[in-house]
Amino acid sequence: MNNLFEFAQVFLYQADTDEQLALTHQAWRLLSSGELQLNTHQPALPIAQVKFPARPQLLPPRLMPNRKLSAPGGVAAFFHAIAHIEFVAIYLAWDIIYRFRNLPDTFYQDWLRVADEEAQHFELIRGHLQGMGVNYGDLPAHSGLWDHAKDTEGDILARLALVPRCMEARGLDVTPGLIDKFKKLGDATSEALLNRILTDEIGHVERGSFWFKTLCTQQGFEPESKYRQLIGQYYVGGRPKGPFNHEMRLLAGFSATELAWLEQD
Repeated sequence: MNNLFEFAQVFLYQADTDEQLALTHQAWRLLSSGELQLNTHQPALPIAQVKFPARPQLLPPRLMPNRKLSAPGGVAAFFHAIAHIEFVAIYLAWDIIYRFRNLPDTFYQDWLRVADEEAQHFELIRGHLQGMGVNYGDLPAHSGLWDHAKDTEGDILARLALVPRCMEARGLDVTPGLIDKFKKLGDATSEALLNRILTDEIGHVERGSFWFKTLCTQQGFEPESKYRQLIGQYYVGGRPKGPFNHEMRLLAGFSATELAWLEQD
């Protein structure tokens, strides 16, 4: 294969987990060396046909068991949940590439780099889990993240508002507190792993902010009001609940006005 969209289609519709990881890294290497074409005349297949592994079992978020880190198996359950988030994040990066066409080359370069970094995160977490005697897929996982992709199948602005600038941005709010918990537990390996993920995720959300604002402007929308409109339209409850990490979100491209709106009662 020498076309980015062919790689995306194989990842989303045909490959198993290990093939998907290898494809993602291969595509990034080829793109980085200028060996991938970034145009296609083939239409995208429906998002409803995207293929996921048979395991883990996917449950609605409300049915997921809630285990504390201090409970037996709690750390493994926590990292299994994070592994699933990172695995779906690879899908989300590939799907935004595959689903939305005729955008600048730099758009596809940015999101393929995100896919490659998410794949690295997943591999690191999977190895950490295996060190605890657990494989990815051994425990159930929630299905919520991909639902947002399906909801925004035909709207690039909604996809950018809902996925990187809403769901993924929550990681910027909660991960620093989780890092502190593992530090107090004396778990340096888990602490370092979460620090690595947090550092990269700031950049991922920032790319979401950059492209949301860029494409809003191109389409004649004021970005901050369009963000409020889309979150109100697609997010159950009207907008996400805090607390919000101002420092991280400002680094990731949120404005003070957006943060003030998110924090309104």
